[in-house]
Amino acid sequence: MTLHPVTISSSSNVMEEVVEIRRYLHRNPEIGLSEFKTSDYVAGRLTQMGYEVTRGLAGTGVVATLRNGTSNRSIGIRADIDALPIHEETGADYASETPGMMHACGHDGHTAMLLGAAKIIAERRNFDGTIHLIFQPAEENFGGARIMIEDGLFDRFPCDAVFALHNDPSQPFGHFVLREGPVMAAVDECKITVNGYGGHGAEPQSASDPIVAGASIIMALQTVVSRNVHPLMPAVVTVGAFHGGKASNVIPETAEMLLTIRSFDPEARDELEKRIRMIAEGQAASYGMSVTLDYERGYSPTVNHKAETDYVRALATRFSGADKVLEMERPTMGAEDFAYMLEKRPGSYFFLGTKRTENDPPLHHPKFDFNDDIVPIGTAFWVELAEDFLKAS
Repeated sequence: MTLHPVTISSSSNVMEEVVEIRRYLHRNPEIGLSEFKTSDYVAGRLTQMGYEVTRGLAGTGVVATLRNGTSNRSIGIRADIDALPIHEETGADYASETPGMMHACGHDGHTAMLLGAAKIIAERRNFDGTIHLIFQPAEENFGGARIMIEDGLFDRFPCDAVFALHNDPSQPFGHFVLREGPVMAAVDECKITVNGYGGHGAEPQSASDPIVAGASIIMALQTVVSRNVHPLMPAVVTVGAFHGGKASNVIPETAEMLLTIRSFDPEARDELEKRIRMIAEGQAASYGMSVTLDYERGYSPTVNHKAETDYVRALATRFSGADKVLEMERPTMGAEDFAYMLEKRPGSYFFLGTKRTENDPPLHHPKFDFNDDIVPIGTAFWVELAEDFLKAS
């Protein structure tokens, strides 16, 4: 490993403290837009380090600013702070103390590593410019990044570039994984309610069966991608739930289905919505019924900028060696609200491998636990990136 000796040494010196922070956060998870204690804890730590701390963006967001030298250049580094509504099954002695909530995506680790980096950066002050550390709430489902931007994030804290990482238990330990262009998909959701006419199951001729119409809609939806999206353009339409009726001998009034829609291209995204509406309405009409369709646009696709991704790749190569830097073969169909920040500012979102064994629980699993062994690497890399981006003359 060719880690920068000064930075990794500094990181190792604070490793125990960072792990302690991580495990405190793990014991005290809070879900999106309710991270009140987490926000207090993070803000308190940063204030003690000498940062100018701003609170209130997206309610529980925290932005820590540190200036040094005379340069007008600035950088933003983001860590997500929210947990998930999952009951923990790790059995760790620092397991969640809140039933039904846990850090199952490693945001406790992201927050702890950035706090560790914040401490080293403040002590060294080896940069020329302004550093904004963005501790973002509500990455999971609530779009905290978008809310912070609407609350004036980049108007109040201008950034020449923004960066974020995510731990990845499926990737080799200590490896940086990245790609320019699309990294994660846009995600939309749709609820289709088929409006029928209920009746006795023994007399279907007197009813309008929404289950039959719904089944027809589901089958027709399987052609949305294959016949409307370019075959080399990734897209997914999945019906994840279909509900109708409660008794075997009763035809219900309505049937409901829930869809997730994933895409990368804006035109394809629009086409998917249009075709889903046409199919649902057309199929229902062919059975003499109507539909109520609730289509909700979710996160934008996460698209990395070339210059900033090239920069991260080069820095990671110097930091860990070329053998520890991997290119993503293809984007993932998962979603990430850092996409909104990348729409407003150039930047890059990358992954840091944390794999222990081939049987590591995946993200969002009740037995997932952030790998604390990655702390020195993740912490040190943030220090390297901030100091290198804002090199002192």
